[in-house]
Amino acid sequence: MNPTEKHVAIRPMAAGDVARAMEIAASLPDAPHWPGRAYEDALSRDSSPQRIALVAVSEQAGTMQGFIVASFLPPQAELETIAVAVNCQRRGVGRELFDALVRELKGRGVAEILLEVRASNRAAQAFYRSAGFGKTGMRRAYYIDPVEDAVLMAVKLP
Repeated sequence: MNPTEKHVAIRPMAAGDVARAMEIAASLPDAPHWPGRAYEDALSRDSSPQRIALVAVSEQAGTMQGFIVASFLPPQAELETIAVAVNCQRRGVGRELFDALVRELKGRGVAEILLEVRASNRAAQAFYRSAGFGKTGMRRAYYIDPVEDAVLMAVKLP
């Protein structure tokens, strides 16, 4: 793995970031392909459940390299999506996003993060294990297009 990009800033996602987030997600076959409205809802202070959406931006080029979205209802949160542009993967961007998310969630009283991931997405599962997640179960035929099982994972926050 390459060292973390030194000039990446993590900040809250803004409405102007939605198109780029959709572009990044569309380029990744295993990422959820949300409609623009879903991202806009994640940005709303009135969303239920509440959400945190963060982006990683190259300070040098000013381009979004990745994003992360989680919903939360303390003491738990659900990691809904994390995506890093193909040309920025394996540079620590995903870890920076996840670490920033953990800091935000802990500040809001969250003690555990849950997620589900496609059973075939071994790279994502390895990333989550490296972040401390453990497998907690399975959901049979959870995903469609194609139909696939979901691996359930969770991590307690320190």
